[in-house]
Amino acid sequence: MYSKILVPVDLEHLDKLSKALSTAIDIAKHYNAALCYLSITNTTPSAVAHNPEELAEKMEEFAEEQGKSHGVRTSSMVITTPDTAVELDKKLHQAVKDTGVDLVVMASHPPGPGDRLHVLHSNAANLVKHTDVSVFVVR
Repeated sequence: MYSKILVPVDLEHLDKLSKALSTAIDIAKHYNAALCYLSITNTTPSAVAHNPEELAEKMEEFAEEQGKSHGVRTSSMVITTPDTAVELDKKLHQAVKDTGVDLVVMASHPPGPGDRLHVLHSNAANLVKHTDVSVFVVR
């Protein structure tokens, strides 16, 4: 049913992604699918990496570690943008097209006041509306 799964990852917040990562691994094992871990980053330094090239190396290491630990095929991808706040949805859509995935497994942000006031938008909901792949949101 699924052959390639995209998993958006922020290495700075892995502690908040454990449930989504486990879900993606379980689905990948069930369908013998490959996982592609994706990170979308600004061009400026972050707490995880000084530059996008360093982040790409860390993402590759993360993907290899996940693959070896869980016995699944993995790859990684880093997309750079000057402003993730403005371009995140667009870059996610492009990654879905570029990778040819048939499923996206992603973590949801915890619900809060911004959701009730419709101040925050949902990246997952945007993917559902504007792509033709399945999206599994893990809370």
